[in-house]
Amino acid sequence: MLRSVGQTPVTNSGTETKDPRMTALGVTVLRLRRELAGNPGRFPDRDIADRELVVLAAMATGGQPDIPRMRRSLLLIAGAIGSVSALGPALLQVRGAVDLFGEASR
Repeated sequence: MLRSVGQTPVTNSGTETKDPRMTALGVTVLRLRRELAGNPGRFPDRDIADRELVVLAAMATGGQPDIPRMRRSLLLIAGAIGSVSALGPALLQVRGAVDLFGEASR
């Protein structure tokens, strides 16, 4: 399949293909949301983590990455749940998914 710079790739059926980075972000965010929901611990900034995970999930399904906003959300999530070691591996996966997008354009 040939495509010009700036065009979205399409499948043979004519539907858009999803950016694999967005898929990775969505999968890792879903995992962290499930683990956070299943974590019995109560900590003061849990609602911040929940809210920012919703923001990242919306970006993952929306198709338009806002890299500075993704990085801000990641920092807020890490600050909110950073001391909960059980969530560390899932948080690192979200970070890895955000890092797939590279640095924000300035």
